[in-house]
Amino acid sequence: MIRKPLRPLARILQARARGENPDAIERENLRLRHEQMRDKARLRAEGRLLVLGVMFLAAFAAVGGRMGTLAASHPSEPRSVRSGPSIVAQRADITDRNGNILATNLATHSLYAQPPLMVDPEHAARQLAEIFPDLDGARLLKDFTGKRKFVWIKRRISPEQMQQVHDIGDPGLLFGPREMRLYPNGRLASHVLGGSGFGREAVNSAEVIGVAGVEKTFDAYLRDPANGGAPLRLSLDLTVQAAVERVLAGGMKLMNAKGAAAILMDAQTGEVISLVSLPDFDPNERPAPLTEGDASDSPLFNRAVQGVYELGSTFKAFTLAQAIEEGLVRPETMIDTKGPLVWGKYRIRDFHNYGPQLSVRKVLVKSSNIGTARIAQRIGAARQREFLDSLGFLEPTPLEILEAAGGKPLVPANWSEISTMTISYGHGLSASPLHLAAGYAAIANGGYRVRPTLIAGRGARGERVMSEQTASAMREMLRAVVEEGTASLGEVPGYRVGGKTGTADKPKPTGGYYKDKVIATFASIFPADDPEYVLVVTLDEPEDLTGPKPRRTAGWTAVPVAAEVIRRVAPLLGLRPEIEPDPSLALTLSGNRG
Repeated sequence: MIRKPLRPLARILQARARGENPDAIERENLRLRHEQMRDKARLRAEGRLLVLGVMFLAAFAAVGGRMGTLAASHPSEPRSVRSGPSIVAQRADITDRNGNILATNLATHSLYAQPPLMVDPEHAARQLAEIFPDLDGARLLKDFTGKRKFVWIKRRISPEQMQQVHDIGDPGLLFGPREMRLYPNGRLASHVLGGSGFGREAVNSAEVIGVAGVEKTFDAYLRDPANGGAPLRLSLDLTVQAAVERVLAGGMKLMNAKGAAAILMDAQTGEVISLVSLPDFDPNERPAPLTEGDASDSPLFNRAVQGVYELGSTFKAFTLAQAIEEGLVRPETMIDTKGPLVWGKYRIRDFHNYGPQLSVRKVLVKSSNIGTARIAQRIGAARQREFLDSLGFLEPTPLEILEAAGGKPLVPANWSEISTMTISYGHGLSASPLHLAAGYAAIANGGYRVRPTLIAGRGARGERVMSEQTASAMREMLRAVVEEGTASLGEVPGYRVGGKTGTADKPKPTGGYYKDKVIATFASIFPADDPEYVLVVTLDEPEDLTGPKPRRTAGWTAVPVAAEVIRRVAPLLGLRPEIEPDPSLALTLSGNRG
């Protein structure tokens, strides 16, 4: 910067020439310089004040904006944040074939404690024990007063419980948002749905995973966001399921049975309309599995799928169907039924003495073990095994629940001639009621194998296992069993029920058989002339005490229960009752003989 001199020489000389004081020039120049310096300092100060004002304005705007955001937000507990894979909590619904909800999600909260933040641990522990009776107050107090910094109290709580905990007023009791699985129908279809639990958990979320049933089998589908939340649509009919469960529970109580199972299946496609196992459970509060004793004593045990039993005389239908299919007999063929039938050290007897001969039709109607065993001898072991394999009796059913793999049939290690004879009438081979329903579906639908399914729209006919003629002949004989045989209590007016009873002694865990405990089964089809549905009802250790002596056979126990099921559900399935014509009341036209 070039400064102007205070005493410029030219002006000083001029002032001296005019006789003026040169010092005045210096004073004037000094004043101008000071004014110039003052103006520059003022401009610099004004600039700094402007910048500072803008900065203060921006700071106040930021603080005000943040305060506004906080005022408009909902209060929430502070959460720790850490890096890691996110937990996907959303899970698709499960519905029945008509879109009714079987399983859905509910927003709720979890409850946890941070002991270092607690004001009165003793009071909090006492109050929590009152709100949640299943909690141990002493244990809570020990956790709250120990060295732990975090304590899970409840994985999920109701809104009412949340408010009660709020009222305790302890800042160390905190809540986290949580999504839980809800089964709005309680126990209904519990063995099909299975249940769910929590997988990976954090304070502010939890992963809902399937632990049994279709929840476990389709866990990946239900959790996959790519499906857009599309529900899993089952083949069950909620209304029919409720009716079957209600009737079966009543029948189980009346017949003093230990357990019961029922399967209602579409005979054409294999779609399961209803699957019931009793006793059951509430999947909202799924009980813990048994760690000792008989697994079938647990309500988690699915008798319809996991239970493998000797199903007794219900197997006679398959023996006769195979013999007719292979041209070995016809319905009117006479069979030797003189008894007992001796094979080595074994003796096969009938429940009653049916005389020296019965037709094949009467062998089924009267349920003759001797007659069925003699027919099985004509078939032979190899062909019998092949035929039962074609019906699916030698492998677990492909039903889409986790428990189905446990229902593996028990077959003899050595399929000898005596095994062939006893298997022909349902002893020596154990299978599940679901196997039996699939087998009877082949008779009902004209000879095609079906593979049971719980998914709506997935069912379809499989390969042919018997001719239409054979299936038709068997349907007529199964109808005769109800009209004039061991299943007479299964008659339901208007629905022409056909079926076969089966009563098998229950095996002991240590070997041998109980003399007073049976598995009673009725496998039925309806309407018998053009079947649409198969119903299998099985009772575990039934006992009808209404007569002078206890009655345990299927004709007295399982059959009336199945008949009541059909009476209740047939209208729900859209089947209209039809009046069967009585031949004795046939009308004839007469001409005018004038």
